[in-house]
Amino acid sequence: MSNKPQVLNRSIVAQSRLFKVEQIDLRFSNGVETQYERMLSSAQGAVLIVPLLDDNRLLMIKEYCVGVERYELTLPKGRIEKGESAIDAANREMQEEIGYAAGKLTHIKSVSLAPGYSTHFTHIVIAEELYPCESDDGDEPEPLEVVPCELEQINTIVSQDICSEGRTIAALFMTREYLAGKLKPIS
Repeated sequence: MSNKPQVLNRSIVAQSRLFKVEQIDLRFSNGVETQYERMLSSAQGAVLIVPLLDDNRLLMIKEYCVGVERYELTLPKGRIEKGESAIDAANREMQEEIGYAAGKLTHIKSVSLAPGYSTHFTHIVIAEELYPCESDDGDEPEPLEVVPCELEQINTIVSQDICSEGRTIAALFMTREYLAGKLKPIS
C-alpha cells in the first residue's frame, strides 16, 4: 500500500469566494479507478496562536462562528497572506485580534483539518513574552472579547459547549505538553 495512486485527471468542479472543489480521477495499484473531490485551500494555510501571559495563563477569544451559529471560546487565528511566514502571520493576527505582539514565537505543529477531503493546514504557534501592540487592520466584524484563562483549567474549558473547535482543543493540549518539555517544536 505504499504506492500512491496514479492521478488520471484533475478538474475544478465548483468554486466560491472562499473555496474551490477539485475532482481527482485516480487509479490505485490494484487497478481500481475512482473519483474523489477535495476542497482546495490557499497554499499558505492558516495560523492558530496560543498567546501565553506566563507558563500557566493564556489569552483566548470569544467570537461568533457562523458554521455553528454561536459564540465560541477559541484562540486567535487567521489566514497566512501571500509572501508571509507562519511566524509573521501569527504576530500580525495577535495584534489584530487581541492587541498584543510577542517577543518569542514558536511553531510547534502543523495540523490538517480533514485530510480525506481538504488540503488545508493550520500552523499552531505558541506566543510568549507578550507586550501590548494593537493594530487597526483587523478584519473582524465586531470587537472580539479577550478572555484570560488558566492552562491548568483546559480540561474544564474544553468540556464546555462554548469550546468545540478541534484546532483550539488540540493546540491547548499540545501547549501543555510543550511547556512540560514533552513536545518538541518544528525545526
